[in-house]
Amino acid sequence: MLLTLSTTHTPATDLGYLLHKSPHKPQSFDVTFGTAHVFYPEATEQRCTAALLLEVDPVALVRERKGPSGDGGALGQYVNDRPYVASSFLSVALSRVFGAALSGRSRERPELATQALPLTARLSVLPCRGGEDFLRRLFEPLGYTVTATRHALDETVPQWGPSRYFTVTLQGDKPLSDLLSHLYVLVPVLDDDKHYWVTEDEIDKLLRHGEGWLASHPEREVITRRYLRHQRSLAREAMSRLLEGEDTGVAETVETSRDEVEATLERRVSLDEQRREAVLTALVEQGAASVVDVGCGEGKLLRALLQERRFTRITGMDVSTRALEVAAERLKLERLPDLQRQRIQLLQGSLLYRDARLAGHDAATVVEVIEHLEPYRLAAFERVLFEWARPGVVVLTTPNAEYNVRFEGLAPGAFRHKDHRFEWTRAQFESWARRQAERFGYGVRFVPVGTLDAEVGAPTQMAVFTR
Repeated sequence: MLLTLSTTHTPATDLGYLLHKSPHKPQSFDVTFGTAHVFYPEATEQRCTAALLLEVDPVALVRERKGPSGDGGALGQYVNDRPYVASSFLSVALSRVFGAALSGRSRERPELATQALPLTARLSVLPCRGGEDFLRRLFEPLGYTVTATRHALDETVPQWGPSRYFTVTLQGDKPLSDLLSHLYVLVPVLDDDKHYWVTEDEIDKLLRHGEGWLASHPEREVITRRYLRHQRSLAREAMSRLLEGEDTGVAETVETSRDEVEATLERRVSLDEQRREAVLTALVEQGAASVVDVGCGEGKLLRALLQERRFTRITGMDVSTRALEVAAERLKLERLPDLQRQRIQLLQGSLLYRDARLAGHDAATVVEVIEHLEPYRLAAFERVLFEWARPGVVVLTTPNAEYNVRFEGLAPGAFRHKDHRFEWTRAQFESWARRQAERFGYGVRFVPVGTLDAEVGAPTQMAVFTR
């Protein structure tokens, strides 16, 4: 089984520091099922590739096997595809050989370990139970460009048709630890099998390596079920633990407290109300009838949209199921007349993952959302919104960092909200917005929201993208 990892980051040989494996010498490691070899087919300043080659010993596997499936007389235990395909053996090898990189640690390049890098992973033979469509449903929502070549069952007997084996290439800009975590979890999911007994310990592994992406993945239930070998009790416990952060009173209290801090800062200029009014005005000017509010939270904008009859189809999407429950309560969905209820729907999902439900709307609104994203995740958000959902109009707002000096009680350099990952100046925001407009075929104009200060601008900046 062969996995290659490549980067064009400059200098590309930094990949060796991240993997903790020197490009200048091959290395071999004993694993319970055989031997893992690491070597570098290429290592230049411009491009570096690390290869992980697994030699699986099928006879040793049978000797080590326990339980009812370990019948040493069964030919299938000795003659199978395990030595040649990516499977749970690869996950074990990644943990054994690239453990530091998998956990995001690097002694020599600590800052690079968390940085999004241009990465390409190639799996020479990957079994996909569910076919190419399922393969794409797993990796494309994570921001990868997927290339898959399906192999014939037997090239000498064409009538047998295609096999379930693919050569797969994944390309994306992300930290190396993210790529390795995705492979660690999803390769066994695609294979839909594991070479060892699955116990409660596997739940901890799944949640550890799925942290930050699994909870909001559109296929999270299938991933969980397959990863745990369809053991229902384990899958139920895993899903409960996976989603418990969204439903705990503590988390809700903390988030509410943070929101109150931000609201207190902005109350003097009534920004919350002014933002909604500015967004509604932009939507009306563009003649939008169907709107999806991405990151809708507790539904304040949705309520305003629902009061305008011109909006005939309204969709609210948020990653938090708890926020959607609050939105449903505030909108009184269960008590709405049928005609009103048919105009609006609430969906659980993430703006970082490709989702067909986002497509087909006249307009999308993204109000005070992007500043909560890690900067390296912006690339995934950009493609989801502008390339895949591709509404005719996008109305997006974010804080103007320059205006923060006007807020009493806000320390110099501090953000308005503790969960903000960044806050842009007007120049930074306009530069980002113009790049997206040019890249995805939109025009863009900028609208200040709130009291306009001659020196530092308005407290909120808004971009209206149209195509």
